[in-house]
Amino acid sequence: MLALFDYVVISIHSSFSKSEDEMTRRIVKGLKNKYVTMLGHPTGRLLLSRDPYPVNMTKVIDAAAEYGKFVEINAHPMRLDLDWRLCKYARDKGVGIAINPDAHSVEGLNDVAYGVGIARKGWLRKQDVINAGTVDDVLKSFASTRR
Repeated sequence: MLALFDYVVISIHSSFSKSEDEMTRRIVKGLKNKYVTMLGHPTGRLLLSRDPYPVNMTKVIDAAAEYGKFVEINAHPMRLDLDWRLCKYARDKGVGIAINPDAHSVEGLNDVAYGVGIARKGWLRKQDVINAGTVDDVLKSFASTRR
């Protein structure tokens, strides 16, 4: 089924109380799937209302690098997840970053600006952000994750 999609985003949406090792293994297992394109809102945090679930983001970023997957900066102002302090580490490991608005309405598309701010604060450059190029560039990037 996943092979039918242009891209596949995995995210944790339940069982937040698992241990750090369990959550990390869970995400890494998802990143190993050849049809997965990127990890969305990598820590599950909701600013001022829900702490991030326990996860070793260094290991997750290492796995994204190993399996050729992308990691999202979720630009919704209540998420801003990936934390800016991990952006440079991801960049240095060769992990492409996608800035996504997590829009639930047309107005939510404007939230991309917050993600750009996180990317800048995290020392990312235009070439580090997969959806900062042309549509053809993005589609080629998506296709490169299927290995």
